[in-house]
Amino acid sequence: MAQYHTLLYYCYSPIENAEQFAADHLEFCKSLGLVGRIIVAEEGLNGTVSGTVEACKAYMDTIYADGRFNHTEFKIDEVEEPSFIKMHCRYKPEIVHSGLRDPKEIDPTKKTGKHLEPKEFMEMKDQEDVVILDVRSNYEHTVGRFKNAVTLDIENFREFPEKVKELEHLKGKKILTYCTGGIKCEKASALLLKEGFEEVYQLHGGIIKYGKEAGGKDFEGDCYVFDNRVTVPVNTVNPTVISTCRNCGTQTKKMINCANAKCNEHFTQCDECGWKFDGCCSTECQSVPNKREYDGTGYYVKVPQPVNVEKISKRKHKNFPPKNKMEAEA
Repeated sequence: MAQYHTLLYYCYSPIENAEQFAADHLEFCKSLGLVGRIIVAEEGLNGTVSGTVEACKAYMDTIYADGRFNHTEFKIDEVEEPSFIKMHCRYKPEIVHSGLRDPKEIDPTKKTGKHLEPKEFMEMKDQEDVVILDVRSNYEHTVGRFKNAVTLDIENFREFPEKVKELEHLKGKKILTYCTGGIKCEKASALLLKEGFEEVYQLHGGIIKYGKEAGGKDFEGDCYVFDNRVTVPVNTVNPTVISTCRNCGTQTKKMINCANAKCNEHFTQCDECGWKFDGCCSTECQSVPNKREYDGTGYYVKVPQPVNVEKISKRKHKNFPPKNKMEAEA
């Protein structure tokens, strides 16, 4: 039996004085010995926390006992060790950055796409009049996505509203949206409905729940997650690897951070190139002084780094994931 659990969840439910709630919630999580990342906003909660089985159960019991969050659905993973190093609980304007903050325009508690359970999604996704729409960012769908899914060239979910214009030709189709855990689809599907798409659906519980309840069939590659694991396998039926090493082009699902802390770019790299480039994305980064020591994992404790304008510019190409992935959707 696993000693640790990792919980992925979200809940759209109004929170008064959300900033104070975030501060109090942080202390509560620390009292349980949890580590993770939680975003609190007036519209609700969005979090991934990790800790002992007992601590995670106590956390879930407390969330449900609050009353405001009774419809929260926790996706539970058994893990060998906690999936984070520290505990963060921060107040932000939205629980997922979309720019759709006016509840008079988009309110996930009132109108979203029809929720499909994993098995319903699996049965429906291959119908002729159906389009599967991935609403996640480039670095997420590069490492894993549903077979035949439509993907968007976006660095962050806040770019999604502008990309809806590119989907006009799909009106009249049944649109099946999906994301990691379901949270982005709540607003994405609501926006599609507002923009005149008539039949909009969303995968309830996202890719993670689909893997647990439908075996992950036809999800190609691995699922990107916002914790130390970086990616997790979800397909036990017909698994594949679709991502390639940035340096040599061979297939690999391993994602690492560049050992040059000032770069810190997150990218796919095979083990052979990892040792060849000493955990760096390029020979340029490999030659910098004070480079972090590469141990084969490519994971380093995050520390604030100066903004590198040149690197950000380079990353705008769709094949180059953005910097600091763990915070990209904050």
